[in-house]
Amino acid sequence: MKIGLYFGTFNPIHVGHLIIANHMAEHSDLDQVWLVVTPHNPLKKKSTLLDDYHRLQMVYLATEDYPKLKPSDVEFKLPQPNYTVTTLVHLEEKYPHHEFSLIMGEDNLKSLHKWKNYEAILAHHEIYVYPRISTEAENLVPTFRDKNHPKIRMIDAPVVEISSTAIRENIKLGKNVRPLVPTKVWEYIDHNLFYKK
Repeated sequence: MKIGLYFGTFNPIHVGHLIIANHMAEHSDLDQVWLVVTPHNPLKKKSTLLDDYHRLQMVYLATEDYPKLKPSDVEFKLPQPNYTVTTLVHLEEKYPHHEFSLIMGEDNLKSLHKWKNYEAILAHHEIYVYPRISTEAENLVPTFRDKNHPKIRMIDAPVVEISSTAIRENIKLGKNVRPLVPTKVWEYIDHNLFYKK
C-alpha cells in the first residue's frame, strides 16, 4: 500500500488540512494519507501547543468520515524533537509492506536542504508537493532548488491559505471561526475552552 505522510502539529486541524489531504488521497496514486500529529516540531515553540492527545483527538474527529485519511500518533513514542528521517525509518521497520511518501507544501520544500539527512529522505522516498503562496521575503531566502528531482512530484492541489495560528488568535479575540474547522473539531474546542487565553 502506498501511504502519504502529512506531518503537522495540527494546533488545531482545519478545513485547509482536510482539503489538501483529501486531494492527495483522491487525485494521486496514494492509497491513504496519514495525518501524523507531531508532538514537537524543532522549528516551533512547544509552549504554544495544546496537549498532544487533544490535538490527536481533533484529527480523529476531523477524519472519521474520510476512509482514506488516517490519524497517526507514531511520533508520540519517538525521541523529541521529532525528525522526519527518524520517523520514516521507524515506519519502514514497523510496516515493511507499505511504501511511504511525504506530503508537503511548496514553502517546506524550499527549506528541505536544512532538514536532518534530507539526502537520505530524497534517496528513498517520493515527495508530493502542493502549492503555497510565498511572500516576497520568503523568495529572498536561499532555497532547495531541485524541483525537477525524480522523487519530487508537484501536485496541482487547491491553494489554501488558512492558518492554525490565525484560528487560535481569532478564538482568543472572541471571533467566530466555525467555517474554518470541521464541525466536530469546533465543538471539541468550544467544549474544552481551548485557545481562549
